[in-house]
Amino acid sequence: MLSNLALIAFTVFVFVLLRFDRKQASGVTKALWIPTVWILYIGSKPLNRWFPSSGATVESSPLDRGFLIMLLFASLWILIRRHLPVAEVIRKNKPLMILFAFMTISVIWSSAPGESLARWVREILAVAMALVVISEPSPRQAVESLLRRITYVLIPYSVLLIKYFPYYGREYGRWTGEVSWVGVTLQKNGLGRLCLIAMLYLLWTFIRRWRKKAGPVPRYQIYCDVLVLLMAIWLTKGPSINSYSATGLVSMTLGLLVYGGLQIMRKTGFGTVKRALTLLLLIAIIVGVTTPFTSGSAVGSFSSYLGRNRTLTDRTSIWAFLLPVAMRTPLLGRGLGGVYTLRSRESFRVGQLILTEAHNGYLDLILAYGFIGLILASIFLISSGWKAQLELSCDYEWGSIWICFLVAALIHNISESSLHTFQSQLTAVLLMFSVSSGITAPEADEQDGAGIEKVQTP
Repeated sequence: MLSNLALIAFTVFVFVLLRFDRKQASGVTKALWIPTVWILYIGSKPLNRWFPSSGATVESSPLDRGFLIMLLFASLWILIRRHLPVAEVIRKNKPLMILFAFMTISVIWSSAPGESLARWVREILAVAMALVVISEPSPRQAVESLLRRITYVLIPYSVLLIKYFPYYGREYGRWTGEVSWVGVTLQKNGLGRLCLIAMLYLLWTFIRRWRKKAGPVPRYQIYCDVLVLLMAIWLTKGPSINSYSATGLVSMTLGLLVYGGLQIMRKTGFGTVKRALTLLLLIAIIVGVTTPFTSGSAVGSFSSYLGRNRTLTDRTSIWAFLLPVAMRTPLLGRGLGGVYTLRSRESFRVGQLILTEAHNGYLDLILAYGFIGLILASIFLISSGWKAQLELSCDYEWGSIWICFLVAALIHNISESSLHTFQSQLTAVLLMFSVSSGITAPEADEQDGAGIEKVQTP
């Protein structure tokens, strides 16, 4: 009875929050709900976990497959109706297009072409969703609305599941029985990524309001935003003193320090900002790449300050296992979707753990696409930083939060993994930021039957 009442109360609260979003997102259409549903989907458990079917895995689930195909066709239909300037999109996103072309070609040398093709379709879906975002009348407002919706929906429901539906919101170690909070996500690390996105966005929003850089909002919306921020902080701390998400906390802290540094450098000139930003991104990438090769010595010395051991919670043993695998195909890797396949599942066992990621995004890039793919991904990330730096000249606050997310993602991938796929919520946010810059979106058709007319502010 109590859990049902809590479900009703949290649902009403989420609807109130989404009402706030609707009032602030006057420059977006109803079609943005297609990318919204997708980004909420990739940030939470797949449908097969909510509605389990006998013998179906996440990859083979007909329910998930049908749902994603439906989203893909819906996004393509919207793009056809809106006549997106494809040539302009390609011209302004060359590093991204080259990276995606290489990811596509890598399916050829994958050891599991069937699984690779299925995962390639999911990557296509991510690009299609990004194109829907930039086809909005105001791509920038669309990205901000996506960040709000991620925060307003997934954070409260994570609290709900952990407190009142522990079967879905908590996990227990198979051998130790240790409790982990997962909320709406698949695992603790996913919840850490979600909290990182939510806290960065909310803190940036509070700073903008305090500095009068954002439009006025009702006082009760500020109270609700503070409550959601407190929920995210509570989720980050975890069920015990040593179970908090150290990677997420460090990434968010460094992102906020970068934001503060950008505010200090505001009057020093954009050339200085670009040089400092490029150096910072290169350092983050180099540290991320070298960490597995040095058994974590580059960051292990800081782990004790965060209540972690020098093995970074056994990540060093995972890296030691995967490095020889990566060095067998160092240039081209194993191809998109060719690493953690159903066929090779038992081959990627470390002790009692079956690996599904390297806990280092740069190592996963090498495993999947080799050093060529790592270089192409690094070029895309650095070019995204340059585009963010250009945004500083017309909207300093927007360029600043873009850079914060970029730096936080690079730091986060030192001990977690998301850079090798656009199906991770954190990487998807970077994709949305990157493609939304400098694109002249066509006006959405307000009279068609797709229900994509502009949302009017009451």
